[in-house]
Amino acid sequence: MNAKVQNQVARAGLWCTGFFILALLAAFLGYILYKGLPVLSPHFILGKSSDMMAGGGVGSQLFNSFYMLFLSMAISIPIALGAGIYLAEYARENKLTKCIRLSVESLATVPSIVLGLFGMIVFVNMMNMGFSILGGSLTLVLLNLPMLVRVTEESIRTVPRSYEEASLALGATKLQTIFKVVLPSAMPGIITGITLTAGRALGETAILIFTAGTTVSRHMFDTDVMAGGETLAVHLWYLMSTGLVPDREAIANGIGALLILTILVFNFVLLLPIKLLGRKTKA
Repeated sequence: MNAKVQNQVARAGLWCTGFFILALLAAFLGYILYKGLPVLSPHFILGKSSDMMAGGGVGSQLFNSFYMLFLSMAISIPIALGAGIYLAEYARENKLTKCIRLSVESLATVPSIVLGLFGMIVFVNMMNMGFSILGGSLTLVLLNLPMLVRVTEESIRTVPRSYEEASLALGATKLQTIFKVVLPSAMPGIITGITLTAGRALGETAILIFTAGTTVSRHMFDTDVMAGGETLAVHLWYLMSTGLVPDREAIANGIGALLILTILVFNFVLLLPIKLLGRKTKA
């Protein structure tokens, strides 16, 4: 078999693999949406949940999902940006740098249920936060940080060194160069990392079961950080494990479809800035 034939066979194999993955994803998403879309309605999306009676909604859980996501990302992103900038621009290859990278990699490999138990011990019990939105958000920070730090560092390292050298040659300081040249160029990669991290946090359950609990506030759209923080994913788990409502399967199907649509829309909204930044960079 000559090289040309080998190349065609390899290309055909890669195309088949790609189509198989797309077909598998389409079948998975299609089944969830097929079962869940008929359940979705304004009352279901914005209404209160019910513990015993049929016809409940998921309004509080949807709000808690985004509220905790916002709080956790508001804490995670500044820390991750600072750590990524330090590792990429300032850190020398010494024991401290190796220790930081080892800590980040170790934190990334910790199972989420272990992070949940850690959050329950520290935030729920030791700091007396109880099962609350704040405790869940702080524990989600531990889940978000490893990926955000690594993505930030790698995105900064991909910026051509000539950009920094040109900025410094024009008289800009190191800090000005980082914030006006390096970060804007690295922003598409950073936003991609934020998108992936946010999607993972939206679907997280193990962490939030032990820290945010399986209850919600009596008030709709309650911003009290000490209130119960049940999210969509946790409510789905609770319904299918110990739920007593007679229509729990329909509610679970609706939650699955709502989660899929929410993550797709969320990713689409965050991917738009990447395309705009890419066009500006090319221009």
